[in-house]
Amino acid sequence: MKVKRLRKVVALALSAMLCIGAVGCGKDVSSSADAAKTEIVYASTKDIMDINPHLYTGEMAAQNMVFESLVTINNDGEIESCLATSWEISEDGLEYTFKLREDVTFTDEEKFNADAVKQNFDAVLSNFDRHAWLELVNQIDKTEVVDEYTFKMTLKKAYYPSLTELALTRPFRMISPKCFIDGETKNGVNGYAGTGRFVLSEHEDDQYAVFTRNDNYWGDKAKVESVKWTVMPDTETMLLALENGEIDLIYGADGDQINADSYKNLIETGEYETAQSNPTAARAILLNSASDITKDVKVRKALQHAADNSSIVEGVLNGLEKEADTLLPTTTPYCDVEQEIYDYNKDKAAKLLEEAGWKLESDGYRHKDGKLLELDFYYNSDNAQEGTISEYLQGNFKEVGVKLNVTGEETQSVKDRQKSGDFDLLYSLSWGTPYDPQSYISSWRQPAHGDYQAQVGLDKKAWLDQTITDVLVEVSDEKRARMYEEIFSYIADQAVYLPISYSTTKAVYSSKLKGVEFLPSQYEIPFEKMYFEEIK
Repeated sequence: MKVKRLRKVVALALSAMLCIGAVGCGKDVSSSADAAKTEIVYASTKDIMDINPHLYTGEMAAQNMVFESLVTINNDGEIESCLATSWEISEDGLEYTFKLREDVTFTDEEKFNADAVKQNFDAVLSNFDRHAWLELVNQIDKTEVVDEYTFKMTLKKAYYPSLTELALTRPFRMISPKCFIDGETKNGVNGYAGTGRFVLSEHEDDQYAVFTRNDNYWGDKAKVESVKWTVMPDTETMLLALENGEIDLIYGADGDQINADSYKNLIETGEYETAQSNPTAARAILLNSASDITKDVKVRKALQHAADNSSIVEGVLNGLEKEADTLLPTTTPYCDVEQEIYDYNKDKAAKLLEEAGWKLESDGYRHKDGKLLELDFYYNSDNAQEGTISEYLQGNFKEVGVKLNVTGEETQSVKDRQKSGDFDLLYSLSWGTPYDPQSYISSWRQPAHGDYQAQVGLDKKAWLDQTITDVLVEVSDEKRARMYEEIFSYIADQAVYLPISYSTTKAVYSSKLKGVEFLPSQYEIPFEKMYFEEIK
């Protein structure tokens, strides 16, 4: 009966076009051999690609397995030691002196020391234009080898998130200098020797990658011998593989691995372990302030009031996420501020559109000077959840006379639109902890980001960019808080972002797999903590 009930659930989900994956009853394929299982088989929709830690094409979860930073961030948001055992910050906040571990070698047997750290920092800084979105890159004045195991970084101005940005998955991770090409990493590397708990031992493009345990790791070693990263672009195939016992773990954020419908169905079967993180990032829609129609702030505000976020959260996300009133959660540092909140109110939306000159006509849509109120919304076709959200908005907007054209495109095409600004509406996700708010808003100043393009039509865009620049180097916490309030209040008043929900990371895994946890960053997976329960 259980199998029949589950098949019925799947059939209903597919017929409703809300679930892209067929889910089956979990089959018990265990045997006494499971007692010796030492490899986690993880399924991902994406290949690991080039995991050079100084560039951005590789999957961050894979980069995090192989490469380490001087410091790291724990789940309480506190900075902890990693490759640096301790550090001192000068009274003026300009000099950071790090004492390094003396018992670390890269996996190619190259010694880890201050010289290796300096070479890594200098390689990142030599690719300045690519990394300029990260304010720390702008603020580093010089790097020095004090002695073999002491490294010093000097800043131009005191920058309060320095340690946080050093702890990010990229670009300040350490790779063996032997992997550099002509003393650089910006044009590629000739290997992936890091200091992390895993070594990339095998990789077939778009098929799989195998990471084996680094048995010479300086700290606590991974609990499993290997992780096999299996590429399954089709999530239906992924779910069937989980059912058949071919994979052990599905883990990811924002629906790119598993959408809310499939996740909820899996919970209901009772055949798998499931887990969900605390909110990690903000899901929103960019409204382009430079586009022909959405350049009018009254139109942007009308769209805010026309969006029924609660129905999206319940209908698309199955109530698994919290509805967003503001761009970033008020629990994010410096984000608990007074700002405009737009409730779902079709009458307010209609009134604003009327004030903007858009009149409702017999075809059910609004027109102005013979022109139809028609907008283009683009989303990543690889993420069915984005598509379903856009369709909900399409229905919401039609109710107030706005025609919304919804188009799914390949990932690269969406990225190209982010750079060019060729969109009216575009799906957006903040970077989450530990990037929000400082690193996230820092990127708003870069033309290659969709946020910049959506904001470029604002009257006070120059002021906004300068205020962001200033807040990042403001030493007074009280003044810094006031500046953040000005930034987020202005953005909310200009209705550039249509908040949807606060996203979470989700995991579905075999009941025999233990130690599945979440990290502060939605982009990292703590494989090293996972292990299989022995059969007794």
